[in-house]
Amino acid sequence: MATVQPPPSKKQRTATAFKAREQQDIDAIPDNLGSIRVQFYDHATGQTTGPSVSIPVADASVKNLELLLNTLQGNDDAERIPYRFSLLLDDQDGGHGKDHGKDQGKDQGKDQGKDQGKDQGKERPPTDIPAHIYQSVLRSGLKTAEDCINLQYTPQAVFRVKAVSRCSASIAGHGEAILATQFSPASSSKMVSGSGDSTARIWDCETGTPMHTLKGHTSWVLAVSWSPDNRRIVTGSMDNSVRVWDPMTGKAVGSPMKGHTKWVTSLAWEPYHTQASGEPRVASASKDATVRIWNVTLQRVEIVLSGHRSCVSCVKWGGTGYLYTASHDKSVKVWRAADGTLAHTLSAHAHWVNHLALSTDFVLRTGYHDHMGQVPATEDERRAMAKRRFLTAATTGGEVVERLVTASDDFTMYLWEPSKATKPLARMLGHQKQVNHVTFSPDGLYIASAAFDNHVKLWNARDGKFITTLRGHVAPVYQCAFSADSRLLVSASKDTTLKVWEVRTGKLSVDLPGHQDEVYAVDWSPDGERVGSGGKDRAIKIWRH
Repeated sequence: MATVQPPPSKKQRTATAFKAREQQDIDAIPDNLGSIRVQFYDHATGQTTGPSVSIPVADASVKNLELLLNTLQGNDDAERIPYRFSLLLDDQDGGHGKDHGKDQGKDQGKDQGKDQGKDQGKERPPTDIPAHIYQSVLRSGLKTAEDCINLQYTPQAVFRVKAVSRCSASIAGHGEAILATQFSPASSSKMVSGSGDSTARIWDCETGTPMHTLKGHTSWVLAVSWSPDNRRIVTGSMDNSVRVWDPMTGKAVGSPMKGHTKWVTSLAWEPYHTQASGEPRVASASKDATVRIWNVTLQRVEIVLSGHRSCVSCVKWGGTGYLYTASHDKSVKVWRAADGTLAHTLSAHAHWVNHLALSTDFVLRTGYHDHMGQVPATEDERRAMAKRRFLTAATTGGEVVERLVTASDDFTMYLWEPSKATKPLARMLGHQKQVNHVTFSPDGLYIASAAFDNHVKLWNARDGKFITTLRGHVAPVYQCAFSADSRLLVSASKDTTLKVWEVRTGKLSVDLPGHQDEVYAVDWSPDGERVGSGGKDRAIKIWRH
């Protein structure tokens, strides 16, 4: 049964009426403002693109800026790239702090310009321009028509994912609730799920049929993870063991990896571009307060990370050589993956830390697989491609930055940049109950959080500022997942539905009823074709456009 959205409260109705009155003349742009000068800066490198260009204020919409930038880059209609623009204020750009220093005069020196740019850049992140320069910049008083307006541009996904709208397959097979799902990094044709019936299963999403049943665990399978090279699946269970499987045959690879004294809560593969040749490693987090790093080929534990005082709820393996762990002891720890030493302890939360996400999660999960579907021939080429994809996703302003967001039972989230500071960049407030799940968009610009207050919230990943609340679920939201192009978000809830949201507008795109009971797990395939979900009704459902 589809969820009926609750009627708006009096406060919401008043706010809507006020907003409608405010917006009656929002689109009226005066035609007597003349022209402005615009200079484009590349978000990744901080370098300028082309000369500064004079354009009429009336024509300074995002669509026209996109056309202009593509023309400056020499792209024809077939190669046109969609862009997102944001305003760089003069005193905030560390990337071109040199120019700023020069403008202030040689006596003050380049270093002062750089330092000033960097110090103030931390406090004042770029201002997004959603529709028009007049509304976002001139009318709000950030700039005047006499100033040169510095615009930072970020390419959006060149492909567009269509919102899933129908259930293409409902597959029975599991004997208990489904607790975890994940698509193959290579395509949407295969998916793995872990269940309370002590098995994991691999599903063929093309035909909607089960392929293999992975039998061996003696208790609930709590975590499943597909390796970035698509050759192995690893599962963690309440029987305290970690098992490795071959997804082609469904057979176990070697014996179970034992060492944890309590159940395994989370799994993370070593990124493909940092793996030693032929020796992939996987990290497992457990309720026994330890994290173990296993050599999958030799089936033995290499490093035990012990430092947490309570259950480790989540582990992530970053692309810059660090492991990140979240725990019920209220702390987040950053470890060096090479030798297992503790680099930082991030303490800010006042209750259990339930989940954490990295800004590079999507590229680390998919390795060398991209939306083109072309796999390099040799291992060296595959590793080089995985590294190139990681660096492209992680480079901001000419430096590699990996950000971290943590979600907690204290109703808050924190945004961190562990490579630079142990203090959080932002405290993200707004949820009224425990925050269960958090995720970055593949382009690294948005954060979505799912909580027990029935809401999903969207945040700006640059500065942690709140964007909007996605209202519609009438029970706790357990998980959410972005589409590969970062334009759509799917959420799974206790109210038995999945909902697809438009990220740009914050509006409900499609309501997906169909499950008979709570939906615990959801995943959107890396190629954007399908969504897979599972829950208490023991059925896997595959959704597509």
